[in-house]
Amino acid sequence: MLTREGVAQNILDERELLQAAYRYALALTHREDDAEDLVQEAWLRLYQKYGGKVERPRLFAAVRNLFVDQHRRHQLVAFEPYEDEHAGAVDVGDSVTMDDLEPALAELRPEEREAIFLSCVEGYTAREIAEFSGRPRGTVLSLINRGKRKMAAVLNKMWGDESEAAS
Repeated sequence: MLTREGVAQNILDERELLQAAYRYALALTHREDDAEDLVQEAWLRLYQKYGGKVERPRLFAAVRNLFVDQHRRHQLVAFEPYEDEHAGAVDVGDSVTMDDLEPALAELRPEEREAIFLSCVEGYTAREIAEFSGRPRGTVLSLINRGKRKMAAVLNKMWGDESEAAS
């Protein structure tokens, strides 16, 4: 028999799970409405199939699979050559806000955003991301590396322009 405290804890756990899934979906889609739709559809499908036992890996996989299905449906195929000119570190100072990162994240392909999100925000290893996404570990490492380089180039350009304007 569930106590009132047990029910409250279950609701909090589900809310945290949905928030994590939303952050993941937002990293994939880069659009709030699309992220909400992905999480809602994934949650509904899993809830109908498994009842109240929706686990984090299963929800993340469902969100990813729905995203890939939608991506394929819209036939959004983009080929980008690898460019080594984006190497370089960015001095971000003491803190970076999400507003600072938005322009850089917008430049990434969905696959790169996904890999960086899972690695940097959720703390998954490259091996875990590879298992999770169905990609080889080397591909995941490459996506993370390329994504970081692209972000660094955008941030260097953005902050370089700001420092020149301040001079």
